[in-house]
Amino acid sequence: MSVRIVRLGSPRAKGEGLRIGTVRRPPRGVPKTQFAARDYYDVWFPNLAPSLALMKLGLAARTPAQWNAFARKYRTEMAVPEHAHAMIEAVHELSPAYH
Repeated sequence: MSVRIVRLGSPRAKGEGLRIGTVRRPPRGVPKTQFAARDYYDVWFPNLAPSLALMKLGLAARTPAQWNAFARKYRTEMAVPEHAHAMIEAVHELSPAYH
């Protein structure tokens, strides 16, 4: 299974599968029932969101290089043991093989 980082609301790739929302706050003015239909996310895990400083960097990204820098730093944050364990727990909870 591969994991990709995508911008909130970006069009889904063919065969993308489950999209996990890792934003601290859900989009304003959008009913929860519309999150998946508008290509935001299928399930929400705010505890996997980037730090506030990193979130500002991601919001300011205007070029592919800036976005790639954000993605690289986010992966580094998620490599910290407590975040890595949260990611594993989220995948475990969502995996039908474990239920």
